[in-house]
Amino acid sequence: MRGRANAGFTLIEVMLVVAIIGLLTGIAIPSFSRARTQAQRSRCLDTLRIIDAAKEMAASANHWTNGTVIAPTSEVIAVNAYIKGLAGTTNTPTCPAGGTYDYTRIGDNAACSVAGHVLQP
Repeated sequence: MRGRANAGFTLIEVMLVVAIIGLLTGIAIPSFSRARTQAQRSRCLDTLRIIDAAKEMAASANHWTNGTVIAPTSEVIAVNAYIKGLAGTTNTPTCPAGGTYDYTRIGDNAACSVAGHVLQP
């Protein structure tokens, strides 16, 4: 009885499969990175909209006028009363990209420290 001549893959076949996997990975990874960055930006902009809405509600309830600075004490607590999970605290939400939020003033858009995360007027 003769041995099996085609019992496995040749080196060329294995190298070809590895090269194809490497090529597909090289194409996919930048796309995943862009998608993650875009998702972080989108979530940040949603949070900025929530902060702005909370600022407007707090301004209305407390009779604040345009230009009133949101100081990091009682004003932030008043604004946070309208943000789920932050009521009664001086904490600010966290940006998914690692930035920090600034509530700024009444009448101005809230700001994020990450470049490109800007809420347009």
